[in-house]
Amino acid sequence: MKLTWKRIQAHTRHVWKIARSGESVTGGHNVERAIVSIEHDGLIGLGEAAPTPYYGQTLDTVERTLGAVEQARGTAGDLLGDDPRDIDGIIDRLLERFDDQRAAVAAIDAALHDWWGRKEGQPVWRLLELDAATTPATSMTLSIDDLALMPQKVEEAKGFHILKMKIGTDKDVETLTRLRELAPTQTIRVDANCGWPAAEAEARCRAVEPFKLELIEQPFKEGELDAVRTLRQVANVPLVADEDSIRPRDVEKLAGVYDGINIKLSKCGGIREALRMVQLARANDLKIMLGCMVETSLGISAAAQLASLVDYVDLDGHLLLVDDPFCGLVLADGVVRPGDEAGLGVRPTGNLTV
Repeated sequence: MKLTWKRIQAHTRHVWKIARSGESVTGGHNVERAIVSIEHDGLIGLGEAAPTPYYGQTLDTVERTLGAVEQARGTAGDLLGDDPRDIDGIIDRLLERFDDQRAAVAAIDAALHDWWGRKEGQPVWRLLELDAATTPATSMTLSIDDLALMPQKVEEAKGFHILKMKIGTDKDVETLTRLRELAPTQTIRVDANCGWPAAEAEARCRAVEPFKLELIEQPFKEGELDAVRTLRQVANVPLVADEDSIRPRDVEKLAGVYDGINIKLSKCGGIREALRMVQLARANDLKIMLGCMVETSLGISAAAQLASLVDYVDLDGHLLLVDDPFCGLVLADGVVRPGDEAGLGVRPTGNLTV
């Protein structure tokens, strides 16, 4: 197997801002990602690394990780081996060494799945015995911004039945009041991104409940599970973990604390690890959201293969871009689903070579 990678840059339509520091997009509209290629037997599989500084991962750490993997090729410590179908074995070896660099591992995992699908001439979702036709509708995310821009953003999202509003500031009620005025019939989810002080938990929750929210995502800083337990006793809205829900070993400790978890491939390490989290969540009676970072269609397509397994879908990262360098994902009536092409089902547009 030959492993290569390259950095790419794309741009968001609007500046992206959330309540916590270390968000996935920095520098205004600019988004940098790493595209990973695995070549074997005349076929190439692609994956995307979407690192987040909040989790101690950057493009520099991704490239150092990929460099270490490539440097080990052909040695006694070879991490990839010679069979790209051995996804479980490869991912186990990578995570044993790079547990803290799961965005890089997720990119390799996606490239392996893409290669496998291309080799078999089938989409990955079909090889996993799933049904893409049953994919739930995605939410469309609105970031924290000047309220004067909200009419434009809501207009741009008019084709979506579900909106996800970033909150977690002192202007939450003002923000949601304006959003409800502009979107009186659409379902609204909110994501506080760790922005609520635990001491204000009940007051904050009571203030936003009148807006008929579908769920509240990650109200407090990660690790403040006692605050979540207390809030859950009085909240009339389901609470979903995001920053508290990173890898499979996190799932069981969240059972009975949160109502659900948010799985993101870039956090957990890819499709294989996400499937493990789905199984654990179901065994522990937790609802499941499938989320993303701001990613191209390549990164979103890897997650979309699993979307039929979950309760809530938030796969809109590619829709926030004005210059997505990949195409092939299907968007219809607010549903993002993978197509029927082999592998992950996406391909580079004319302005990108990999």
